[in-house]
Amino acid sequence: MTIYDELVARGLIAQVTDEEEIKELVNNGKATFYIGFDPTADSLHVGHFMALCLMKRLQMAGNKPIALIGGGTGYIGDPSGRTDMRSMMTPETIQHNCDCFKKQMERFIDFSDGKALMVNNADWLLDLNYVDVLREIGPHFSVNRMLTAECYKQRMEKGLSFLEFNYMIMQSYDFYALYQKYGCNMQFGGDDQWSNMLGGTELIRRKLGKDAYAMTITLLLNSEGKKMGKTQSGAVWLDPNKTSPFDFYQYWRNVADADVLKCIRMLTFLPLEQIDEMDKWEGSQLNQAKEILAYELTALVHGEEEAKKAQEAARALFTSGNAANMPSAQIKEEDLTDGNIDLISLLVNSGLANTRSDARRAIEQGGVSVDGEKVTDIKYLLAGEKLQGDGIVLKKGKKNFRKVTMA
Repeated sequence: MTIYDELVARGLIAQVTDEEEIKELVNNGKATFYIGFDPTADSLHVGHFMALCLMKRLQMAGNKPIALIGGGTGYIGDPSGRTDMRSMMTPETIQHNCDCFKKQMERFIDFSDGKALMVNNADWLLDLNYVDVLREIGPHFSVNRMLTAECYKQRMEKGLSFLEFNYMIMQSYDFYALYQKYGCNMQFGGDDQWSNMLGGTELIRRKLGKDAYAMTITLLLNSEGKKMGKTQSGAVWLDPNKTSPFDFYQYWRNVADADVLKCIRMLTFLPLEQIDEMDKWEGSQLNQAKEILAYELTALVHGEEEAKKAQEAARALFTSGNAANMPSAQIKEEDLTDGNIDLISLLVNSGLANTRSDARRAIEQGGVSVDGEKVTDIKYLLAGEKLQGDGIVLKKGKKNFRKVTMA
């Protein structure tokens, strides 16, 4: 099976502009391709997972990835999938986020000896002269056509700023610049990026002629992949300081039955033959599939040792309700009032609840327990001395735990 056939079999390809040419490049290791990442936070999350895995697969097949960090486009923000305008970031924040991305990407992509590149579009976008852009790039974009793009439709209802309207032109210019600077002949992106990507392909052909190679592929369900990065308790980050390996493991362990085999097919590197056999699994076997998914992805992001610890801790929680490797949190002396801490504050300070209203609702609905004892009193006070030594096990919902101690 060729690498392109494998991408199709794993459900990763949605649309292409020239399938035969793309097959020729990808299958023969001739593709120099890029995927863009806007630095809107200081960590990648599981919504980026599909793109990172795709880059790894293609590099393993001999192709050259370019990880494009949007240090320039980050000044504007992508309106795709948004109903509101993104907040502005300072140059210092953007650079910090870019640096964090690079460290995380190195777990997936081999940047040694020129096998892959990491570039920042700030290197060319921030030096552009506005009048030159209008003269050289503007004539190649139809405003009427741009307004029909899916990425603008949601924003048109509430008001699309001219700032955001320029995002398509900037992303298109990225492909044009990467083609000229690095011979980049292919771009990948989510299905919500299709209009922006076609803009880049069209710009290259208009500026450099019809013979210029410029291919686009979108990733099936990549926009759904972004949704996978969100849960009721917030984003699931690749940074272990934001989402512990245990919580990361638990996130994948808790995917819906209907999604587990789809995730295994798209995101793991298990052989397709093995996954095809798993397609027949049902009932309790799906729990085994979820363990496989959680272990494989945790090992990919955090390493085999952390994956083993997370798996052992998760299994121990189901059998004994406790585990040495569960996520922990520490309460400071200043968090106490008269030597006590209320349960709502405890849930928020431990990271099990985002807000006090979230914590209050969980308690009222009977979803909170302390050392195995359910607590439904929103005014419940816990003595600080109980947090000394081994502390307590705080639980919210069926599968969210914290070992809470005093700092």
